[in-house]
Amino acid sequence: MAPTEVGECTRIVTQFRYGTADRVDVVRRDGHRVSLPLDESGMIPQRLGVARADIAFVDVTLTSDHLRELTVVDTPGLSSTNTAVSANAQRFLFSDGSAPFDDDIDDDSVGAISGAEAIIYVFTQSVRDDDLQALEAFRSVSARLASNPINSLGLFNKVDKLVGAMADPWPVVGPLAADQTKVLRRVVSDVVPAIGLLAETTEAGRLTAADCEALRTLGQLPQSERLVLLASVDLFTSRECVVPREQRERLLRLLDLYGIGFAIAQLAARPQLASGDLVRMLFQASGFPRLKQTLDQAFRWRTDAIKAGWGLSSLEKIASHTERPQDRELLRDAIERVLQQPEYHRLRLLEVAQQVTTGSVELPEPMEQELTRLALSNDAQWILNLPNAGLDQLVKAALEAATRWRVYAVAGASPAQSRVALVAHRGFYLLSQQMRAGGGMR
Repeated sequence: MAPTEVGECTRIVTQFRYGTADRVDVVRRDGHRVSLPLDESGMIPQRLGVARADIAFVDVTLTSDHLRELTVVDTPGLSSTNTAVSANAQRFLFSDGSAPFDDDIDDDSVGAISGAEAIIYVFTQSVRDDDLQALEAFRSVSARLASNPINSLGLFNKVDKLVGAMADPWPVVGPLAADQTKVLRRVVSDVVPAIGLLAETTEAGRLTAADCEALRTLGQLPQSERLVLLASVDLFTSRECVVPREQRERLLRLLDLYGIGFAIAQLAARPQLASGDLVRMLFQASGFPRLKQTLDQAFRWRTDAIKAGWGLSSLEKIASHTERPQDRELLRDAIERVLQQPEYHRLRLLEVAQQVTTGSVELPEPMEQELTRLALSNDAQWILNLPNAGLDQLVKAALEAATRWRVYAVAGASPAQSRVALVAHRGFYLLSQQMRAGGGMR
């Protein structure tokens, strides 16, 4: 939707949300909107018809179902090669006001950008000092920008560039992403590696039947010829080949060398592989499914939990202002019944996990990670770090974890640590009960 130059990033703060029609509104600093259609490729036009200095943000509405339940705000990079772009992002994210907005822009426009409940910080290669400083700066921003690790995720993009053209990056990427998670544990809840180009091409349906047939033709070449073609971009595009050069250049734009090599390898091993199956395999190879799972199990659930907390707080306020004592007692009794339900304990877990991940309460790192998993998910296998365990083993592990946290709470922990540990103890005990009842594994 938002084309950028190679190695560059978003130029202007851009909001993507669901709408009844695909359209682009350029919101000026004086509040006026300039409406534009998408270009012939279905993307945001390169020329917006308004001077960049006069643009507050770009508001894009799309009919995509992906946006029915969320709004995405894409900001310029904090370390952009274009210093003007980078400075604009710094002002937007870190200034005391609501820059780049002016006071006379309508509240709805300001709220659309400033109401972010989660942050995804995208970086490539390894985290540099300026990356870490930028993430630390996020922590000091007000709650409108989700300023704690529970709300923030690191996306380690372009991981295929870490290795040679034909090499599998994932054996390298796994340990590296784990290291990055440790470096950034005070600012993001997790670091998820991905190959963004493969995800974009497969999710957006950009790989056509003709593209798949071209890949199939390449997969039928002798192995020695395939090795030469995939050795470099220049060789892939310039060497004589049965697939026309224009088609090969298109494949590079869609998949790059790693994606092409992966697809060719699958087709060479299974010549009758259907195009749809190939696209699904490329999607899996992008790492994007893990990102979606992480977002669903962490951020999406967290949003529901916050809404539940807000609802209870609102009911408490209503009860305190109710004139009739019987109405006040009725509301407070209802609130108390909700607070006693096991589901509500998830909010308490979230609260203590935020205290721990921000460093307000110190815990040993393994316990911090275990608590974070417990707060962010109801997948027992993921919480207990036992991906292949059966129900009995998981119930036993949950009870052992509950006992471990109970012992920690009464044996040498500080008062703050003890309060956190007791919440975790009850959380693991409830997890074991849910599994026994048949509702704790998904």
